[in-house]
Amino acid sequence: MRKAWMAGLLLGVALLGGCGDPTSGADQAPAPEVPRASATTQQQAPASPTAAVKAPTVLYLGDSLAMEAQKVLGTELRRELRAEYTSAPYSGTTPCDYLEGTGKRSLVPDADKAATLVRSLRPDFVALQFWGNAWGYTPCMDGITHDADPRTYFDRYAADLKKLTGQIAAAGGDRRPRIVWVLQGPDPITPDRVRQVNALYEEQADASGDLVADAGRTVSAEQARYTWVRELPCTDYERAHPDYCTAPGRDRTALHRDDDYLHFCLAPTTSTPKPCPVRSPGILRMAREVTRVIRGD
Repeated sequence: MRKAWMAGLLLGVALLGGCGDPTSGADQAPAPEVPRASATTQQQAPASPTAAVKAPTVLYLGDSLAMEAQKVLGTELRRELRAEYTSAPYSGTTPCDYLEGTGKRSLVPDADKAATLVRSLRPDFVALQFWGNAWGYTPCMDGITHDADPRTYFDRYAADLKKLTGQIAAAGGDRRPRIVWVLQGPDPITPDRVRQVNALYEEQADASGDLVADAGRTVSAEQARYTWVRELPCTDYERAHPDYCTAPGRDRTALHRDDDYLHFCLAPTTSTPKPCPVRSPGILRMAREVTRVIRGD
């Protein structure tokens, strides 16, 4: 069993840098292939002259989990909130990649830094989703890894969350956006790491008056928030939308592929990162939770 998990870990590391993750809306056919991850994606809400409440502007940043989920989240936000939506995720990243001043030590180009996009787009919300790159994939972590030095890893991670919050707040000025930290699902290799990373998100949100969306809870078993599972019982929504209840005879739906414990896209990975091209229950579950938090429920 240990050998199987180690094989999964090595695959997970490889997928962080090249995730074939794409996505379609809940009630539409799979989306066609989109441009490379480096292209910021902007989607405008449809006109709604009878709207009584201003639709929010939402910016979504993050790593390969955000890469695979970006189109589904955009679909949910536009349908539920008529949101104007921009996404600029990059696979393999961690919060420090979105900090200004990192230069060539970052996997995110200057044009897509969080503060740069906040200044240009003036969003109401900035949703941030990071697994918590623990393998030293991105150079901005300066070689710090969870495996080698957990305490230094968590200290550095917390410091970067604070810096990123400060840069986003300064860029927003008197129109500071609310940050939505997306909490992550279980990690079968180092379950306590994700628990502590999520705690850091919660602490930072509390300190700065921001929000958390516990999307990870929606892909976790009841009464076992940090125990990894490949499938879960179908929800009422998934039963009503059979494409999302992948094994209706057993009332179960798949969250992960058999060969990928980390991502939620049910399509095979590709060398070029992109949004998930197939309906994937785990992605939709998390996107609906982020949308719910932004809606203010």
